[in-house]
Parts: sequence; structure tokens; C-alpha cells
Amino acid sequence: METTTEYTIEDVKRDAGKEVAKREHSERMQLIIFKLGSEEYGLSIEQIKEVVLTPRIAKMPQTPEHIKGVANIRGNIIAIMDLEQKFGLMKSGSLENNNNSNYTLVVESEEYKVGVLVKEVPNTLSINVSDIDTASNFVQYTSLDTNSVIGVVKSGERMIILIDMIKLIEAENLKETLTK
Repeated sequence: METTTEYTIEDVKRDAGKEVAKREHSERMQLIIFKLGSEEYGLSIEQIKEVVLTPRIAKMPQTPEHIKGVANIRGNIIAIMDLEQKFGLMKSGSLENNNNSNYTLVVESEEYKVGVLVKEVPNTLSINVSDIDTASNFVQYTSLDTNSVIGVVKSGERMIILIDMIKLIEAENLKETLTK
């Protein structure tokens, strides 16, 4: 004779309490959130050195189209990258008129610095690492390197695509162009 155990309302409350406790003790992560096209993207705050007003950009010959050129930021000459153009998120007719990016996120690794153009003041968001829906099931439909997209963060009604700029640049083999 087989016995079945009933799942009581107390069991549901206990399991829900465990889930809440797990979220409360989950590792926290700070993100810098910015818009590309009409979507929100995020970078770990650890990858961002600073946010500056976009300086004058000097165009460099024979660089990929989304590398806008180089700029002098606090005495450092760094490459400036337009992710909106790289990701193909530009609206038609705005290809030539894309120098209206007002802010530059300076991304820094041990090997290089790169500036990322953004149109609006980026903001910060603190999330639980457990809130990141890993990218494995949807990245297969994009042409980005699977390591470059970490996942999607769901925050209320917002969906924020979390990218790893360091891995994105390494996947493109742009290190030679961007080396300090």
C-alpha cells in the first residue's frame, strides 16, 4: 500500500520563507544601467572606472566602424566604442548623426581602457546575483559571443541585458587596438 504525503499550506509557507531567506542572503551586485536603442543594458560597476562627458573624438583610420576613434580622458588616450552601432541597434537614418552621445563610460581592465558612448546619464541598480537569468538559452540566437552576455536581470517590469565588456572586447580581438 503506497502512502502519499500531502503538501499542506504550512509546507508552502515554509518553502516560501526559505526562498525569501535565500534571496536576502544572496550576493549583491551593483550595476550601471544605460540605454542602447530602446533597451536597457547593464555593466558591473566593477568594470567602470568613471563616467565623463564625451570629449572630442579623433577618428582613426582602418578601425572597425563601431570604434569611433580616440579621445583624451584625463590625460589618457583611449578608444571610444559605440555599442549601439556594434549591436545593430541604430535607427535607420541615424547612422551619420550618431555623435549626439553625451556621456562616456570608461571601462578599464588590467590590459586596456575603452570608452563606451551612452546618450543619457547612466544610473545604478543594486541586484541580487540570483536575480540574473543566465543567458544560455537565448544567446544562441545572437551573433554575440556567448560569454559576452551574462544574462537578463528582471527588476519589476524592467528587463536589463547584462553584458561583460571585458569579455566582449576579448571576443572581438580588439585588445591590440585598445591597449593602454
